[in-house]
Amino acid sequence: MALRGVLLDFSGTLFRLEPGASPPHTYSTADGEPISPERVVELFALMTIPTGTPAHLPAELHDDWHRRDLDPAVHRAAYEASLGSPALGLAADVPGRLYDRMLDPESWVPFPDTAAVLRGLAEAGIKVAVLSNIPWDLRPTFAAHGLAEHVDEFVLSYAEGLVKPDPKIFELACARLGVAPEEALMIGDSAEADGAATAIGCAFELVKPLPTQTRPDSLLRAVRAHGVAL
Repeated sequence: MALRGVLLDFSGTLFRLEPGASPPHTYSTADGEPISPERVVELFALMTIPTGTPAHLPAELHDDWHRRDLDPAVHRAAYEASLGSPALGLAADVPGRLYDRMLDPESWVPFPDTAAVLRGLAEAGIKVAVLSNIPWDLRPTFAAHGLAEHVDEFVLSYAEGLVKPDPKIFELACARLGVAPEEALMIGDSAEADGAATAIGCAFELVKPLPTQTRPDSLLRAVRAHGVAL
């Protein structure tokens, strides 16, 4: 069956959180010492843990962690509590400032082939949905990079009350695009969460969440594997 729709994960698939891309920021430890840019990258890695719970998350927030992508307030509270652990030794204002920086569209870098794939799919008449477990609106990030016009639907967990791998969120995305699951391809960096699209009949292609400049054409290869000449 011809491909009529593509569902795309956001973080690690279309964009990657790379804080060095945004304007310079200064942070300090609880002792007033400056935090190196390398340490900031490490802290952001703690904030984007793909599975499990962060090592420094208070035990009373473990249940909240598993529903963080459904509620913006819960998401912020869990991340700030984790980063505020005395074990990390950050100044009191740093967890909130790091969280705000994560929301900044300029902190997110598109993979080298993201624009080409989104534009190419639009030109080919193939509908596109961004399907993400996330607690904030991604439209400003796509707009900041000139890509919003190439996305037909944003299906975001906090807005829908559903998270991947729940089959219902894939069904919803296909319905929004007006395509049957058998006519859709899901591309994402998680075999567990994104690969669950196969349960409703979608095809699936896995990409690796590598640093952007080391992954030049994975998205292009994923859509080409399903007969789309880009």
